[in-house]
Amino acid sequence: MTNQWKTAVLAAALALTFGAEAAAPKTDLMGYTAGADVISVPVTDGRIDVVSGVVYRQIKSARRVDQLLMTVLQPRTNGLKPAIVYFPGGGFSSADHEKFIEMRMALAKAGFVVAAVQYRVVPTKFPALIEDAKGAVRYLKAHAAEYGIDPERIGVLGDSAGGYVAEMMAATNGEKGWVTGDWLNVLSDIAAVSFYGISDLTTIGEGLNQDKVHSSPAVTEALLVNGAAFGNFAGAPITADKTKAMAASPLGHVDGTEPPVLLMHGSADTLVSPMQSKHFYDALKAKKTDVSYVLVEGAHHGDDPWFQKPVIDRVVTWFKAKLGGERPVAGKTADRGANL
Repeated sequence: MTNQWKTAVLAAALALTFGAEAAAPKTDLMGYTAGADVISVPVTDGRIDVVSGVVYRQIKSARRVDQLLMTVLQPRTNGLKPAIVYFPGGGFSSADHEKFIEMRMALAKAGFVVAAVQYRVVPTKFPALIEDAKGAVRYLKAHAAEYGIDPERIGVLGDSAGGYVAEMMAATNGEKGWVTGDWLNVLSDIAAVSFYGISDLTTIGEGLNQDKVHSSPAVTEALLVNGAAFGNFAGAPITADKTKAMAASPLGHVDGTEPPVLLMHGSADTLVSPMQSKHFYDALKAKKTDVSYVLVEGAHHGDDPWFQKPVIDRVVTWFKAKLGGERPVAGKTADRGANL
């Protein structure tokens, strides 16, 4: 192959890879010098701003103030966007809200404002975590203008214990008595997605041969509802008071007024029984609610299948169908200072 032919082949390859400008550089561009590679980059993706350390709620006691945080992913666009609130799992003992970035970023790139939220965990008893969750939704609605949110279009997403929170948000939709803290005049109604969530605190291990674990007064669902042993109280299993346990369970609140719900569970989950999602789906379906159920064959609890594109795309598509996309706002312009 001659040198002239090699040069022609290389030029063609550069043109295919970077565009015609790379093969024939625009030498009149400011900053150009011999040897510089000149490329033209088409803009196909928008930017996502991260706002971290947002205090959405303060819990005051006699000698301390606890601050609950959220991290917001905000697409840099001018219209009003639907928002998703993510509640992390953690077995009711932790709420590390900045995980599941794969799902959160996919939703943000699809045009949703995404707020990942801390909530109170054991030893703090129920209903604190649900009050926190509803407070997070009210915070976003009350501050919708700051984040470019359409306050009428809010969804929630959670996995495991966070899925329980999302399901409780759906099941208690419109119920009175859950509102504490700030912005008490703002409704916390939502649409909900739950990954391997808990719908009945009394049967988390159904079919998994875990009766010994879940009958213990030290298991986290028992601590959540009944509290830890202290003073004259020796502790109690979750089944000690079925009425109390069901009042703290999504299944105990299903009445047909629930918003749209998407349930997803792995068929091989050995931590939270897949029967949890089956029972919740059946109960919602019986009330003629808008509910969908996806059983992921062979998936365990929070393992790699949940981070794959088919699962993520399913959630993004569902939220788009239920909440819609961005709506333009006349006369609004971008913040030029945000480029600094």
